[in-house]
Order: sequence, then structure tokens, then C-alpha cells
Amino acid sequence: MLTGSIVPLVTPFKDGALDEEALRRLIRRQIQAGSHALSVGGSTGEPMGLSLEERKRLIRIAVEEAGKTPVLAGTGAGNLRDTLELTRFAREAGAWGALVVVPPAVRPNQEGIYRYFALLAEGVPGFPLVLYNIPGRVGVEIRPETVQRLRQTYPQVVGLKHSSPDLEYVSRLISLVDEGFAVYCGLEALTFPMMALGAVGTIAATANWLPQEVAELTELALAGRFLEARRLHYRLLPANEAVFWDTNPIPLKTVLSWMGLIQKEWRPPLGPTTQEVEARLRAMAERYGLLEEA
Repeated sequence: MLTGSIVPLVTPFKDGALDEEALRRLIRRQIQAGSHALSVGGSTGEPMGLSLEERKRLIRIAVEEAGKTPVLAGTGAGNLRDTLELTRFAREAGAWGALVVVPPAVRPNQEGIYRYFALLAEGVPGFPLVLYNIPGRVGVEIRPETVQRLRQTYPQVVGLKHSSPDLEYVSRLISLVDEGFAVYCGLEALTFPMMALGAVGTIAATANWLPQEVAELTELALAGRFLEARRLHYRLLPANEAVFWDTNPIPLKTVLSWMGLIQKEWRPPLGPTTQEVEARLRAMAERYGLLEEA
């Protein structure tokens, strides 16, 4: 079971192409700061703006550069065929497991969701799968009962990333699944509350900026040191909120570019934010001493 801070990395670009040097730099920075695992190709990594070959290259570089640090590869795509191809590649490349979202804009019912993940499990047998529940982006929720059914039939379904403010969902899910199933927070500002309910870690984009602090928060929560964890939760709150002042990863990449870590580039239709948001982001970055890294 992966626990702690699993950092969903941005995908850096340079002159429109994947910036492999910057990606390796980001990975080394995360490992040095104490992050427990890395994730590439999730929603923070702009997967829908990447070709399949670029996504494979992203996974390959992450596994190579991370060494002993586990890599959770985002392999969800717009159809089952591409998801199978990426997930099989992730297994062959040496990733720890795959983070898989329901195909966006399809809005299947629960039986369709079950069959989709069942076919994926059967197509990549034995490879750990973490379901990605993000109803705000895909338009449908993976209900706790569907997760329970998948877990009982396919033990390789080892966890779920929950990117929703619905904390009742977390309680319901944990009450239904066995103790070996892992729940991960996928909504930055709720890392502490979800871990207090029983989540074992977080996949929080804020760790792109503040990897040491997010890792510490998860360690405190896992150790049951909730008073200290709560204090750190509130110290991180402004940064957690700043991630969503514009569409993720626009704020992340804006600040990371000021820190000298990546170029300020996105894939269309994403683009630069407004001057007003940039001013707020600069004030936030100065508050946390981020610009001192530049």
C-alpha cells in the first residue's frame, strides 16, 4: 500500500514539446524534499493534451528518474483501448500501479463503470489499480458500492483517489471495503479531514510547490498526531486554495515558472491566467518563500 504524499506532477513543456530536463528536475526536487511517491499523467499533468507516445515517455522518464520512489502512472484515457495500452505500458515500464479515471464526457451508469474497470483489470491482470473519483471533471461519481464490488471481484483494485468535498462518501466507502483498500485524498484542502477519517495519504497538487510541508502533514496524520497536523493544515490552507484560483494546473505552472523550475507553458485550450490572479499568486508565493528558490 502506498501511503503519505503522492505528488501529482505537472507536465513541463518547452517550445511546445515535452521538457524532459525540467521533468527530471521536478522529480529530483520532490524526492529530496521527502515526497513518498510520484504520480504523472493525472489531471494535473494535462493528459488530454498529450499524445499516447508522450504519455508513455512521461511514465518512462518518471520511473527512470524516481529510482526506488514509487510511481503511480495516470493511464486513464478517452476510451478503453487507449487506457489498456497505457496501463500495460506502465506495468512494463516498472510503475508501481495505475491511477485510472472514468473516461470524461461519457457519463456512464454504475454498471458501465463496473464493466469498464473489470475489463481493465482482466486486461492487465495483477497490476495495482487506483480508481480516480473526480465527478467534477468527468460528470459521474464512482459510487462506494461499485468500488466495493470491484474490490471484491478484483483484488488488484487497491485504492481510490477521492477528488470531491463529499466527506460522507469517504466514511461510507471505508465502512464497505476491507482494511487493505487505500483511500487517498484528491482535494488539497481536505487532506487532513480525509486522513482523520481513514485515508492513508494524499495526491495533492500543492506538493508541486510545497513538497516537504505536504509530506510532513501526511506523516503527522498517519502517526495520529492530529493536533500538529491540524496546525499545519491551516498553514497550508492559502496555498491549497491558490491551486484553484484558475483551472489546475495554470496556477501551479505560473508559480513554478517564477521559481525557475519550468517554462510557463500549457497545451491549448489552457493558457495564461489574468493579471489579477497572477498578482494574488505572487503574493501567495512570497508568503511561503517560494520565490526564494528562483
